[in-house]
Amino acid sequence: MLLGESIKMSDFMFYDINKKIRSSDPRLIFPDWQPENETIAILSPHDDDALLGAGYIMLYALTAGARVYVLIFCNGCFGYSKPELKDKIVEIRKKETINAYRELGLTEENIIRFDYPDFSLRNFIGYILSSKEYGVLPRLIKELRRIKATRLFVPNGYREHMDHEATYYIGSYDGPQVGDPVIVDLGEPFRIKSYLQYSVWGDFSPEDALVYGRSVSLRGNIVIAVSRHVEEKVRQAIRKFESQQEILRYILTQRENRKIDDRYLEIYMLYDPRPRLNYEPYKEIVAAIDKQ
Repeated sequence: MLLGESIKMSDFMFYDINKKIRSSDPRLIFPDWQPENETIAILSPHDDDALLGAGYIMLYALTAGARVYVLIFCNGCFGYSKPELKDKIVEIRKKETINAYRELGLTEENIIRFDYPDFSLRNFIGYILSSKEYGVLPRLIKELRRIKATRLFVPNGYREHMDHEATYYIGSYDGPQVGDPVIVDLGEPFRIKSYLQYSVWGDFSPEDALVYGRSVSLRGNIVIAVSRHVEEKVRQAIRKFESQQEILRYILTQRENRKIDDRYLEIYMLYDPRPRLNYEPYKEIVAAIDKQ
């Protein structure tokens, strides 16, 4: 779905922090990028998280002509700031979610809800639960195979929120299963080409920075810089979550920290959820020891 002329490809610039290079070509962060054949799937712990942390990439993908889906895991039942909204907040947020993502150009059909209760998602990780009910794994695999996701975005799994951490683990462990020739009754296996973490408000784990020799102040490895126009478009969408404005006040205030000259930054972590063991360094050290 195209957004028309309001957002342009020139509004976006991509940076690889490890290589210290930039490009307007998304293949810098999306190997083998083919927009007409791409489906971006953004796993969102709560309804507003994908918008807060990955709003720029949604706008870019839609502008480029790719398909975008937001998969929301929790129902938002804890997101009330007034006692009288306790029994209404879930339905209120469902309507606000549709309005917010529509602001970016996303249709209601591309919003998938799992409706697990807030602060409880970790209880539903896996295939068969202790209650003998099905967990989230078969539901997620079925949806990702149905939409043929090519890129998977997961929230920061490092100390942001227990639901964010649970969603990160779900995406990192269940995502690769989408392409495996297993439980094929849930749909034809379809390989996800790349995985990225996005930050809603917290910093990433220092692991990647330590592995690749970056300063631990540079924990993300991918940056997207956008025009003020893109940032304002995302803010307009965030404002549609009217019931959450008090909760989001700090996060919204901090968005000005993204600003550099007349642009705004969104930070990501490109990662491999299935890093393969490389035997070569071990062969070398064993051979060196044997020669002593």
